[in-house]
Amino acid sequence: MALPRSVGLSGLKYKGGVPMLSWLFHRITGLGMVIFISIHVIAGFFMQQTGSDFAATINTIYESIYFQVFIYFCVIFHVLNGTRIILLDVFPKLLEYQREISWLQWLIFLVVYGLTVSLMIMNAVQGS
Repeated sequence: MALPRSVGLSGLKYKGGVPMLSWLFHRITGLGMVIFISIHVIAGFFMQQTGSDFAATINTIYESIYFQVFIYFCVIFHVLNGTRIILLDVFPKLLEYQREISWLQWLIFLVVYGLTVSLMIMNAVQGS
C-alpha cells in the first residue's frame, strides 16, 4: 500500500506556529543549560585539581556579558515554557487555548528577559 502523499523537501516546511516554536526553543534552551552545567563542572574540577589556565579561560568566558545574556535567555525561557506545559498538563481544558497561552508566555518572557538584560547592561556600563 503506497503512501497517499509524496515525501520530499516540501515536508520540511515549518508549519507549526508559535507552539511549535516554543517546543523547539524548549529543547534548545534545555540543551544549552546541560552543556553550560557540564562545562562548568569540568572547569571547576580542573581549577580545583590543577589550577590550570584552561579553567581560568572558561571562567573568563562565563563572566562575559554575552555569555550571561545567552544563559539568562536559556533559563528564563525554559522556566516559563515549562510552567506553560505544566499548566496545560494539569488543566487539560486549557489545551483549547494553547495558542493564546503561548502568546502570553512570550509576552511575559519578553518583559522579564528585557528587564533582566537592561539591568545587566546598566550594571556593565556603570562598572559594578
